[in-house]
Amino acid sequence: MDMDWAFVHRTWEKWVSNYVGPSGERLKAALLINYDPNGPSRLLSVIAEQHGMKTKPAELSPFLEFIKRDNLQGECFFIGPNKYMVTSIHENWFCARCVNMSKPAGEGVIVMQTAAFLLVALYDGSIGAASHAMVVVDQFSWQLARRNL
Repeated sequence: MDMDWAFVHRTWEKWVSNYVGPSGERLKAALLINYDPNGPSRLLSVIAEQHGMKTKPAELSPFLEFIKRDNLQGECFFIGPNKYMVTSIHENWFCARCVNMSKPAGEGVIVMQTAAFLLVALYDGSIGAASHAMVVVDQFSWQLARRNL
């Protein structure tokens, strides 16, 4: 598959400027990982874009191993210092809640897989915030799907 990096970058920049940022935005942080589950294991997934967090590729290895094991309901995973438990699984995405968060409203994450990427979107809040987050995650993935990305 030919990757249109310019399109991905433009689409990402427009999307994060509208939906990712300080409190009041629908998402507090987002991460786009170049991911091919069928590729050779020697190929490392690469952070294509990130906003609102500073994650290093090595820090994502346990998370990517969690994805590859495909035991979403049986295990927890980490993103940075936070531990998440999967709460809802769908065809190409899942939701999880942070289990070690001190905020009363909590924190959640939506992980969506497209043809070429994993989109990781973090939000503060509960059910209403999760619904709003899902809408904006779906908008971004729809943009990528238009180009088979």
